[in-house]
Amino acid sequence: MIIKYDISTGLVPAIIQDASTKNVLMLGYLNEEAYEKTLASGKVTFFSRSKQRLWTKGEESGHFLELVDLKNDCDNDTLLISVKPIGPTCHKGSDTCWGMDNDRGFGFLSTLETVIKDRKENQAEDSYVASLFKKGINKIAQKVGEEAVEVIIEAKDDNEELFLDESADLLFHYLILLQAKGFKLNDIVNVLENRHK
Repeated sequence: MIIKYDISTGLVPAIIQDASTKNVLMLGYLNEEAYEKTLASGKVTFFSRSKQRLWTKGEESGHFLELVDLKNDCDNDTLLISVKPIGPTCHKGSDTCWGMDNDRGFGFLSTLETVIKDRKENQAEDSYVASLFKKGINKIAQKVGEEAVEVIIEAKDDNEELFLDESADLLFHYLILLQAKGFKLNDIVNVLENRHK
């Protein structure tokens, strides 16, 4: 791999990203020696500009960054290092150096999970979701079954819009069922990841 280290400092910036959640955890700098040690040890090693020495993340705290993958950008002057963090990344104890939790996000589906949770907890009279929770697990499970059958029926036809509409209904009701059972999408992803190993 060709890496263009800065001419004046001999360093290259490295964006550290959780390989699973895809969240950015921190930014650090590597010189050629730190790069070679990272590859050899499987633990991300930086060049500390304040200490002016190599520094393996976790050498004192035990919160290592286990190397998963390493990529160079299009100009060969910035690294993207995918890691499995062991414990919090920031020296202040947070998951990231921006004080954010390193939770896995699913974009709009995570937003939808939050809305469903709110409807379950607040039980608004005019809420369809709240009405399903009031009717109980049997009704919710029945709705998931009905929507699954409708997806199967639409899959056999050529109307893509109806197929997508029914698929959205199925996923929406499945998210409700997950919350009714006390689970979230992340629990399902964990099962799938464990099967993939």
